[in-house]
Amino acid sequence: MVSEKTGRLATLALERSPWRSARWLVIAPHADDETLGAGALIHQAAEAGRLAGVVILTDGAGSHDLPDFASRARLIRTRRLEAGRAVRRLAGNAAAPPVFLDWPDAQPASPGSMAFESTVRRLAALCRERRVDAIAVTGPDDPHCDHQAAAQLARRAAGMARRPVAVFDYIVWGAAPSESKLRITTRPLRAGLRAFALSAHQSQLTPMFGPGFRLETQRGLQAASDTLYRRDAYG
Repeated sequence: MVSEKTGRLATLALERSPWRSARWLVIAPHADDETLGAGALIHQAAEAGRLAGVVILTDGAGSHDLPDFASRARLIRTRRLEAGRAVRRLAGNAAAPPVFLDWPDAQPASPGSMAFESTVRRLAALCRERRVDAIAVTGPDDPHCDHQAAAQLARRAAGMARRPVAVFDYIVWGAAPSESKLRITTRPLRAGLRAFALSAHQSQLTPMFGPGFRLETQRGLQAASDTLYRRDAYG
């Protein structure tokens, strides 16, 4: 909520918010976004036994311009293994493995398309099966097309879940959303834990697949806590 006296966005600690007992589902457009934008949330929710799961939207093959199908398939397999390793480092070895939706990287399905609507139904079913109360996802204002698509999917799935599911934005590449009604912060991660989890994503940090995308690690490691933004304080 925005204070009527100061006009400032209200900030609550997660453990003192109405969502302190929520079961959280984290949706990441790409493997590594879960660590960069929601690593502290994953850790805090898992410690409390409230992590419903982590979903990775795309296959991650767009990070490198590889010449053949076999090389792309190896990159996809590698990124899956890296995501699982990162989630275990954040949430513990007992954490459920990520759910991979395998959308083509940087080629998001359009709302209304068969692929988009099928994914909405799958996520809504996941929310019911895992008793999800809140989703953390990249925001619709994020400059990357896959991040925008993830935001659209999360909101549609929450509306179809047949249970109350709040949706929060986390930030990876964009700025804090100007339309937020409420801001929630997690507890800080212990020193070095986010970097340790991020180091699982070697395909994005080293030249193991040749020239391609390289994570700007310092950008993602500056904050010990995660900040979650709620655009609708009531719905």
